[in-house]
Amino acid sequence: MIVIIDYGMGNLRSVQKGFEKVGFGAVVSRDPAMIDRAAGLVLPGVGAFGDCMRLLKEYGLITPIIDYINAGKPFLGICLGLQVLFSESEEFGLQKGLDILKGRVVRFPGTLKVPHMGWNSLNIKKTAPLLEPVAEGSYMYFVHSYYVIPEDKNIIATTTQYGIEFTSMIRHNNIFATQFHPEKSQAIGLLMLRRFGELVD
Repeated sequence: MIVIIDYGMGNLRSVQKGFEKVGFGAVVSRDPAMIDRAAGLVLPGVGAFGDCMRLLKEYGLITPIIDYINAGKPFLGICLGLQVLFSESEEFGLQKGLDILKGRVVRFPGTLKVPHMGWNSLNIKKTAPLLEPVAEGSYMYFVHSYYVIPEDKNIIATTTQYGIEFTSMIRHNNIFATQFHPEKSQAIGLLMLRRFGELVD
């Protein structure tokens, strides 16, 4: 069972529909017991970092998420769900993240138009199961004004160019997380969701 975490933010239904299109059922829930039983866990998100962390705390979801990841089961973070895995963000002042991965979230330089929105390509830096069907230079759909800077560069799976080179996907053990939206990235994005489903199945 794939569980999509409902914390009151994010495009939950579109992620759920993405999994359904590739033949995998997914339920939307904020029940800690259901999260604990999940074979695969997805944290999507659109919005502000601080709001996300506040709601995760309010709904009692921080400990279940950390315990789930520490148990070594497949986890997928999408967009804001990538960013909150890190130590801190500078969005609207310094905000503390889940600190599962060391690093910070910073805003694109003022010289660039934000949000970075639309289609952009991936530069593959390391192999990862979700990238097996993805060719170098594949285009994915992005909407964000901030990006992650991991302390450990070895977890960077892909980068993308937008005035600067930024991390667009990470892979660390059982953690997969993307700055882009696979559920909005048409055929290639759906292939990535299918690969996650296959890891879970």
